[in-house]
Amino acid sequence: MDFEAVIESLPRYGEPLLVTVGVTAASAALALVLAFALGLMTASRRLAVRAPARVFVEFFRGSSVVVQLFWFAYAMPVVLGVQFDHLIAAGVIALGLNYGAYCSEVVRGAIAAVPQGQLEASVALNLTPLQRMRLVVLPQAWPEMIPSLCAFAIMLLKASALVSVIGILDITWLAGLIGKQPGQDRLLHYAVVLVIYFVLAWLIWTGMRALERRAKRGLGVDARPAKGRLAPAVAAGGAR
Repeated sequence: MDFEAVIESLPRYGEPLLVTVGVTAASAALALVLAFALGLMTASRRLAVRAPARVFVEFFRGSSVVVQLFWFAYAMPVVLGVQFDHLIAAGVIALGLNYGAYCSEVVRGAIAAVPQGQLEASVALNLTPLQRMRLVVLPQAWPEMIPSLCAFAIMLLKASALVSVIGILDITWLAGLIGKQPGQDRLLHYAVVLVIYFVLAWLIWTGMRALERRAKRGLGVDARPAKGRLAPAVAAGGAR
């Protein structure tokens, strides 16, 4: 295996790495906005609001993201006359809609998990529905969403490699492209990509864990396990 050839090729990963990070970040932003919109709609008691959102969610969850990528990149310009100036926009929209549909269930479930007593108290305080959602429900639901949203964010990072099937040059495509050249080893280049994805996933996990701790501190809950002492329930049970 020629490690020197691989090391010399590392600078070529710079621009494709920006593509991977950009696609992941843009898709995650779109998915988050869509998740909250669809999650609130599917949690609504009004059938006229809930039904369209449920149809949208089930359609995008029930169809292949690869097919969705091809649809936005190649079918829409022919069928609907909608042409994207850059294929990367089609990739971002397809991934964002797909993962937004999945994450909407996280939002809906977290909202449903807020204790009923909290809602009754907010009604007793004469808060409007918007104030109840903004001041009571979402602050309590948000910390519960973060672990699941973190998992979906990492899945989205790995799914960003699928944009290569519609001709976007990301790190996965570049690894295969360089690996086929004389003097290069495809296995080593895919190992480099493996490490890159691991580092990016670790950064996402670290950031989301910090966000979760901050959100729970805002509610007076310590997200860190106690160090140097047993948990209260265990200590009480062992002190008999």
